[in-house]
Amino acid sequence: MMIARREADAGRRDARTQGARVSTAIRARPRTQHHGVQRRIATWPFIALGALRERARFAVRFPTVVKAWLVSLAAGLVLLVGEAPASALAKQDVLIPMDDGVSIAATLYVPVGVTPTGGWPALVFLHGLSGNRQQMNALVEGYGFVDQGYAILTFDARGHGESGGLVGIDGPREVADTRAVHAWLAARPDVADTGIGAWGISYGGGAIFNSLVAGVPWGAVVTVETWTDLYSALVPQGLVKSGLVAGLASSIPEAKRDPSLAAVTAAAFAGNTAVVRPWAAERSSLSRLGSVTTPVFMAQGRRDFLFGIEQGSLALQRLRGPKLLYLGLHGHAPSTFPAADTGALMTQVRAWFDCYLRSGACARVPGVALAPEGSSAQAPWQATLPKTTTTTFALPGVTTFARSGKAVRTTAPLRKPIEVFGSPTVQATIAASGGWSRLVAVLAARTPQGKEIVISAGGVPTRNGTQKVTIRLINQATFVPKGSRLTLILASSSTAQASSNLLYLDLPMPATARVRVGTAVLKLPGLHTPVTK
Repeated sequence: MMIARREADAGRRDARTQGARVSTAIRARPRTQHHGVQRRIATWPFIALGALRERARFAVRFPTVVKAWLVSLAAGLVLLVGEAPASALAKQDVLIPMDDGVSIAATLYVPVGVTPTGGWPALVFLHGLSGNRQQMNALVEGYGFVDQGYAILTFDARGHGESGGLVGIDGPREVADTRAVHAWLAARPDVADTGIGAWGISYGGGAIFNSLVAGVPWGAVVTVETWTDLYSALVPQGLVKSGLVAGLASSIPEAKRDPSLAAVTAAAFAGNTAVVRPWAAERSSLSRLGSVTTPVFMAQGRRDFLFGIEQGSLALQRLRGPKLLYLGLHGHAPSTFPAADTGALMTQVRAWFDCYLRSGACARVPGVALAPEGSSAQAPWQATLPKTTTTTFALPGVTTFARSGKAVRTTAPLRKPIEVFGSPTVQATIAASGGWSRLVAVLAARTPQGKEIVISAGGVPTRNGTQKVTIRLINQATFVPKGSRLTLILASSSTAQASSNLLYLDLPMPATARVRVGTAVLKLPGLHTPVTK
């Protein structure tokens, strides 16, 4: 249920002004910049999985190209924002005290002029992991939020930017910080205490969801490329996305990590789910969203290998208030933020806040939109997730290999295009021996023009002996053209598909480890009616 009031005018304004505002790249901190890698505001929410000194323990090598890939995996918030037009507002930097003595650094924008009865409606913007409020300042100025009659607050999360404290990954301490920031803003006489909304990306989006279920009284929220179930996002089926986790860890300065994260670091790489599950559950909102009636606009990415579509679609089922799910071109790697459709997305976001934080007099549309690949236009809204049909591919063969080997199975050329939507599955009977401990699947496509598309990936822990395995791949939406050949790679890591594919790292196994893989069955969910042409 979404609002459409003033969207036509807003869309025309975006078309006229965005080119002028989008001009200067905002990059992440210098320590994360590498030659040849330009997109940069790290928006990874998760885990300070211990210092990358842990990599020595696991005998993982991170050459320069690998480090560059990990940086790009952050799906950096590449905001290209120039000078915003002169605004009728006052801007000031402030420090907000927390109850443990830590100060949170913030920037406050307040419109100049007569304060309306009850105060100005307000928006709080929350940045991604290893980001800062300057990035959010650029976003609100570049996308036209500062001239819309809102008080706006951006702040450096604990352990970030100019704020004190240590990074605990959106745990109870960060929830308390978010509550205190809301209370500080609501206490201002020039702010409407019941009209405060929030926008958060990745780590900031997780903070919004966690604060919602903790009872922080937001008037309306927008979350972008984030999680509601941290365990399923980072340790799907019990096998950690080791490359993602290592990259997340490296994005947090060691001096800024909460010491309690060390045990989670070791447990995640060791496969000790008994330690990781409760830690992640404390930082997840999904199981408690059934009590939330706050209006929630979720913007997940079509292709986001960190936080898949299900992080939003499962939340959509549970939320009890007005809700929207926009599946766009933005996201963590292999996508970026902003993307081609971000201008259209932000127009929707402003209309959402106008509806629920201002008069409430607005038209509504149904709750799901799926953007076509490559399009900058606003995707149409519909009542439910799009219908899918499943195509099954039997991929015969028997392959025995060691840690450095792989099984490769390829289909005939596709007779028609497929717009994959959801989680592909791979089923196979395997025989593991000598301490073989995991099986990773990567699904790719080779188009008739020779372009390779990595569609998805996943993995499961294994044990010695014969066993049937079902690997659920990352939930995403990927268009595959007619005539493409699908290739399934089964191995000990995703690097078997390409050395640059570090979703699942090539972690050690015993020299005696072997696995025999028989016929693989690939089930591919695709849109009944593709949206990409």
